[in-house]
Amino acid sequence: MSKSISPFTKEQLLPQEEKLEVLKQKGKLFIGIPKETAFQEKRVCLTPDAVSALVAHGHRVMIESGAGHGANFQDTDYSEAGAEISNDIKKVFSCPIILKVEPPSLKEIDLLNPQALLISALQLKTQNKLYFEALAKKRITALGFEFIKDEDGTYPAVRQLSEIAGTASVLIASELLSNVNNGNGLMFGNISGVPPTEVVIVGAGTVGEFAARSAIGLGANVKLFDNSITKLRTVQANLGRTVYTSTMQPKNLLKALKRCDVAIGAVRGKTRSPILVNETMVEQMKPGAVVIDVSIDMGGCFETSEITTHDHPTFLKHNVIHYCVPNIPARYSRTSSVSISNIFTPYLLKIADDGGIENALRFDRGLKNGLYFYHGILTNKTVANWFDLDCSDVNLLIF
Repeated sequence: MSKSISPFTKEQLLPQEEKLEVLKQKGKLFIGIPKETAFQEKRVCLTPDAVSALVAHGHRVMIESGAGHGANFQDTDYSEAGAEISNDIKKVFSCPIILKVEPPSLKEIDLLNPQALLISALQLKTQNKLYFEALAKKRITALGFEFIKDEDGTYPAVRQLSEIAGTASVLIASELLSNVNNGNGLMFGNISGVPPTEVVIVGAGTVGEFAARSAIGLGANVKLFDNSITKLRTVQANLGRTVYTSTMQPKNLLKALKRCDVAIGAVRGKTRSPILVNETMVEQMKPGAVVIDVSIDMGGCFETSEITTHDHPTFLKHNVIHYCVPNIPARYSRTSSVSISNIFTPYLLKIADDGGIENALRFDRGLKNGLYFYHGILTNKTVANWFDLDCSDVNLLIF
């Protein structure tokens, strides 16, 4: 009889050790929320309701006294929700997890405990090399919330704030057109027998879509410009109605700008917003027309735009009112705070349920996308290229 040949080697047939999955231990978080010190920043990362949800799950939250005042949340609101209130900024910054809206200053990084977890905006365009060197020195793990991705591949924080900026741009324009603000005395409103207010929106992203939604809701006549046909089609589908759309044809854009009462700039570039409306075009706009340049934080898409502040938000150039405040959502600090809090809270609960930031990063690719520092090692290629720094692949650091 012929000997049967086994498909397995002798070693493969030997009994192997069974590998059991190690159960994830739920972690307890200790979160510190310092008061924002950046210029005209009034937002706060967590609302009292969010603090209440975290405390109910057994986590600790320490808030610097007055941190919520800018968004009209009182210390008593937070203490009743279960937060610890402290006047000592050093004590707040000594917490293992720090939540901020704006990135910390170099002085604030000095107050951080080594190996702390920092969750805040990164605002790459405003940073310098010293910021990253200071984080590396303290071996900080840092997440930039504008880089965190959702399951569908979108950036939830960027989208939420863009929705606010888009809606706000129309509300601000309606204020600036009124007589109270020495405007043309025009009203956003579909009044019978009165021609509607003409609005031109340059850029069909989230800001453009929500600006269009608000303007249409108030009864304005909207014209939308973008070079992406897909974006224009998406906005039309999302609005559920047909609006005037066009690619950036200079002739069509100039014609629309000459007739409009409000022009909203909502175009972003990779490094700087492209200038799509030159000074000659602005000169030909109606006297008293309003320009809201939402892209000003990236340089602006109107050639005549110059950065302004919430205290002095407008200036007049070629008889056209310009509003160029870079941080529009901070104008509506309470709404923005609730919006940011809605993004932070589920992620914090997830980090705890996964047993800490390491496990959370291992299981959530979207959260991992927001990581730019891991125990003092830079992991974001964009940051590394921008500042000519060394970078490591996060997948080689987290096993």
